[in-house]
Amino acid sequence: MTSADADTGLLAPGWTGSPAAASTGDTAYLQALLDAEAALTRAQAALGLAPAAAGPAVTSAADAAAFDTRSLAERARGGGNPVIPLVADLTTAVGGEYGPYVHRGATSQDIMDTATMLVAARTLDLILADLGRTESALAAVAAAHRDTAMPGRTLTQHAVPTTFGLKAAGWRSLILDARDRLTAVRADLPAQLGGAAGTLAAFTVFRTTGAQAAADSATQVDPHALVAAYARELGLREPELPWHTLRTPIADLAGALAFAAGALGKVAVDVLTLARTEIAEVAEGSGGGSSAMPHKANPVRSTLIAAAARRAPQLAATLYGALTAEDERPAGAWHAEWEPLRDLLRLVGGAARDAVDLTRGLRVNADVMRRHLDLTHGLIVSERLAAELTPVLGRAVAKELLTRTAKRVHAEGRPLSELLLEEPELKDAAPALIAELTDPTHYTGSAGALTDRALERR
Repeated sequence: MTSADADTGLLAPGWTGSPAAASTGDTAYLQALLDAEAALTRAQAALGLAPAAAGPAVTSAADAAAFDTRSLAERARGGGNPVIPLVADLTTAVGGEYGPYVHRGATSQDIMDTATMLVAARTLDLILADLGRTESALAAVAAAHRDTAMPGRTLTQHAVPTTFGLKAAGWRSLILDARDRLTAVRADLPAQLGGAAGTLAAFTVFRTTGAQAAADSATQVDPHALVAAYARELGLREPELPWHTLRTPIADLAGALAFAAGALGKVAVDVLTLARTEIAEVAEGSGGGSSAMPHKANPVRSTLIAAAARRAPQLAATLYGALTAEDERPAGAWHAEWEPLRDLLRLVGGAARDAVDLTRGLRVNADVMRRHLDLTHGLIVSERLAAELTPVLGRAVAKELLTRTAKRVHAEGRPLSELLLEEPELKDAAPALIAELTDPTHYTGSAGALTDRALERR
């Protein structure tokens, strides 16, 4: 297998070709590792802990295109992570004069964790942009269908009428919840710098070498200033402590990503249900084909999003499990994070990409929704009738009357409004009043106001 053969996403149509696929690929991860190394040298140079020219020299050499990803992957088996062979290759690429300033004082986990935060930050920026596009599309759908009545369904059955505008507003609310959580996590992603066991010890003893050594030996090293400078170079948050075995950043990221997958998945599973042939209240703008049935237009975008939502919780669970990281560097817990976290970023990135296409192209069949309100011949408003008739007839009489007429609706297939006019207790009722009480489009409660309220959120 060559480098070109790896990581193609053949079995992952949900994220293949998405912006997140590029930002989490092997080359992108390698570049993040190199960026972490270069930032460390620049931070040390800025504090006089390395020659001024060392930062530019390492930064210039830290180009992923100049390194063999496949070779690094294979050699990573020797030490259990790719940083060890990468430091050797980067040191060689920088050359004799400034090569010694590569990775000085750091441990592999410093670079690996920092690179992971960089990959996460770059991918979250892409995901957040797609979530923004999705919520805008849903806001337009909710406003357009504020008063489009449809059956509300509970436990798979018709319950009482609702509106499609309220449903779309609810979807948007979840997307905004996901946006808020990911935004908070994105702002809190920290750099990692602790040295061999999280004490920053090596950074207090390393000095420049060669001709500058005597002059620089008097330099007072402030490890906290170095951590701050390192974080600034990377655009990440300065951590309070090295977090080699304090995995809050990973757990928070996992939780926010899993929530985002679920929020997107809620939209997808509702569309999948409403797009069934026998329901057909909505349809994807451009469905996918079938290898065997030419007539089909499958809801592929929703399917891929739903698949991502089903995988995400298990990936997050693995990352939560890694919180139990022993000592000052764990054997296995840290290593167990790398692939699930990348998979989670990819899944959510792909789902967010697909959600934009889904929501922008969604077709709403309002006429079908209206017809479905009449499938139970008026029984969908039985709750309203019970409330309206109880003050007039008394609770027991109203209940018995509605139970009796409901049975007749099922047996005779006639409209509830027609049968009610045949009941002795309602012989004096005006047909117009009965028609009003049994019109499902007139019993959507506060759906319109709730939709308006939801759309006020920005």
